[in-house]
Amino acid sequence: MSTSGFVPDNSNIKKTSGTPNLFFDAKNNVEFEKDADNIIYKVTSTQLPAMVGGAFADVYLSSGHIREPHWHPNSWELDVIVSGEAQISIVDPDTNKLHSYIAKAGQVVFIPMGWWHWITALSDKLHMHLFFNNDQFETALGSNMLRLTPPEVYQLSYGVAADKIADILSPIDAAVEIGPPSKSAVRNETNTKNSTITTSGNQSKHLKSEEIVVNIGFKNMKL
Repeated sequence: MSTSGFVPDNSNIKKTSGTPNLFFDAKNNVEFEKDADNIIYKVTSTQLPAMVGGAFADVYLSSGHIREPHWHPNSWELDVIVSGEAQISIVDPDTNKLHSYIAKAGQVVFIPMGWWHWITALSDKLHMHLFFNNDQFETALGSNMLRLTPPEVYQLSYGVAADKIADILSPIDAAVEIGPPSKSAVRNETNTKNSTITTSGNQSKHLKSEEIVVNIGFKNMKL
C-alpha cells in the first residue's frame, strides 16, 4: 500500500533536473468506460510524477447509472459537482448510519478514507471531479467483494442458503465499476410483477422487475 499522500514530498523535483512534466490530458487515461456518457478518467503520479500526494478522477454518468458501492483503503475523496445532480451515499462505520447527500453544480461532498460509498446520477447527465489525497489511491469494489466471497461464507455469517446466494450473485462475473452492467441479468426466483420507479424528471415508468426472496435469520426478505 502506498504511503504517499499524507505528507507532501516534492523532493523528486530538483533544480538540476529541469522543469518536470506539468501537463496531461485526462482523457488519455481511461480508468473505465461503459459508453460515451458513462466513463471515468484518472490522473495519478503515474501520469504526472511530480504530483506527489494527490490524484484526480474525471467522472461522467447518465441517468439510471451508478458508480457502484466501493471504498478507498488509503485515501479520502472529495467530490465536486461540475454539472448535473448526484446523490452521494456514505456509510459511517463509527455510527453505523447511512448518509445521503443531494449535490448540484458547485457543491462538494467529502468522503473519509475507508468509508463505503456510492454515487447515483439524478440528472440526464452528470459530470464530477474527484480529488484524492494519495497519488496512487486504491479502490475496493463491492462487485469484487460479492463475487469473490465463497457462498458458504454468506451462509455461515448471515444464514443465507449457500446455493441460493450463489445463484443470485452469479450474474456478477466481473468488476462492475459503473452499473448496471451492460449484460445485466436478474434471476427469476418468483413471480414477475409490475413496479413503479421514479425518474429524475418525476415521471413514473412501469417496468417488469423480478421479486427475489431469501431467508436471512429465519425471516424471508425481498430483494
